[in-house]
Amino acid sequence: MSAYASLTGAGYRAQIRDKATLFFTFAFPLLFLVVFGLIFRGQEVAETDRPYISYIAPGVMSWGVANAAVFGVAFTLMQWRRDDLLRLIRMTPTPLTTVLASRYVLALGVGVVQAVVFIVVAMLPLFGLELDARWPLALPVLVLGITAFLTIGVVIGSYARTPEAVAAIANCLMVPMAFVSGSFLPLDMMPSWLQTFSRVLPLRYLNDAASAALAGRGDLGDIALGCGGLAVFTVVFGAIALKTFRWSDTA
Repeated sequence: MSAYASLTGAGYRAQIRDKATLFFTFAFPLLFLVVFGLIFRGQEVAETDRPYISYIAPGVMSWGVANAAVFGVAFTLMQWRRDDLLRLIRMTPTPLTTVLASRYVLALGVGVVQAVVFIVVAMLPLFGLELDARWPLALPVLVLGITAFLTIGVVIGSYARTPEAVAAIANCLMVPMAFVSGSFLPLDMMPSWLQTFSRVLPLRYLNDAASAALAGRGDLGDIALGCGGLAVFTVVFGAIALKTFRWSDTA
């Protein structure tokens, strides 16, 4: 069995055995959908006359997928480094790209399942999300979004030395970003300066592209712009991740 297959299999088994992680990965984002969906049920955003669900569902889904990508790889790298597993792996012919690729394929699998479950729930009559004809384009958007946020998670996992540090850094990054990028509240309701500032955040591009593909809030140009923005963030944070990656806390 190859090193890639072994690492991927071990990561998959560890993930499905951790009930707390499964809950926060799949159920936690759905709680936000239920809360916001029920609060704003049947209401429209005054600025655009579009239903709130067309903003909330793609936004919360994007945040949930991005959150899982960041936390998943950050916690794993921190724990593997703390337990000296990375140091042992380094002593084998296994390159860094294989280690990261094993986490990447797991993040893609988790993200796609998250998105499917989320969309199915959002389409229930209780919430009433109506998919746009361009919904298949959400798949490449999700892949690029997961890739971008996984590179951010690698950077966090390379610096943090404890689970508490991972949680603190990731939450300080992802929670404010969710509000400023329009995951929980429509950006159309926010001041213009805040809408402009959100352009420097990767979640804004994931939200916009996912909303255009799933709910029709935009055209193909918005999807292309979102994908382009995510690709840029992937390159930037990918370079930082490779530069800052540490095999051990003493390295």
